[in-house]
Amino acid sequence: MGDREVDEERRATLRRVAALGAVGPFASLAEDDSEVRESIAGYLAATPGAHFSKIRDDLELATGETQHHLKRLERQGTVESHRDGDYRRYFPAREFDDFERVALGFLRRETPRGMVIALLRDSEPSASELATKLGVSRPTVSKHAADLDTAGLLEREGGYTLVRPERLLTLLVGYADSFDAAAVEFAREADRLISVES
Repeated sequence: MGDREVDEERRATLRRVAALGAVGPFASLAEDDSEVRESIAGYLAATPGAHFSKIRDDLELATGETQHHLKRLERQGTVESHRDGDYRRYFPAREFDDFERVALGFLRRETPRGMVIALLRDSEPSASELATKLGVSRPTVSKHAADLDTAGLLEREGGYTLVRPERLLTLLVGYADSFDAAAVEFAREADRLISVES
């Protein structure tokens, strides 16, 4: 495959990803290098909470190129970032509150996401039952439960109880395609789990 074919394939990928955010608040950005920035903005509209490496790898960008455009988008006020442990996660600016940003950061991790899905399906599983369902050890479940508790997404007193389960459900369903097949499957059955607040 020649350089021209690679460039055209990359441009097609960037255009496709940019289209994801075309209905959002990112329709027009600065003129120079706008295709890459529109692609990043479109990607984040569909995948909020993605960390730097995921953005770079999914969009097939170079490290320096990704850094440059993310900084520029932040300066323009199109994108915002938040530190999440070892990761810096990126979001469309002014779209999510603190709870939602933290929640999306955890939902981007396989085991915490699996725990949230399991707890939305069954509000009273034990740590052992969660470990069995997720195919992980009980200490792994306990560690992630402690992290979710510290983050304000879970309460551990008398068992595991999700904080703001309706909001977690909405985030999971709204961005299911950006997580994994298990999230997509969960989204298909989620309508029966939604409780309407009066």
